[in-house]
Amino acid sequence: MNQSAVPDRFGQRAPVVDRREQRKRDQALGLIPFAVKLNSDLVAQLHRLAKERGVGLNEVTTELLHKGIKAK
Repeated sequence: MNQSAVPDRFGQRAPVVDRREQRKRDQALGLIPFAVKLNSDLVAQLHRLAKERGVGLNEVTTELLHKGIKAK
């Protein structure tokens, strides 16, 4: 969660979003924090899949959880 802005392509900095503001944005989207402990191999697979698809880790995890629940 401790993130600083990553320099843009030409050394410009991305706007830093205040944590309180980010929480408000997440709440407006109906998102809540959900911490779990996962095996490091599984986490590596999730990161790899997210990178391959060009999406965030949250999106991949959400998609896989939905598929798993539907399959049950």
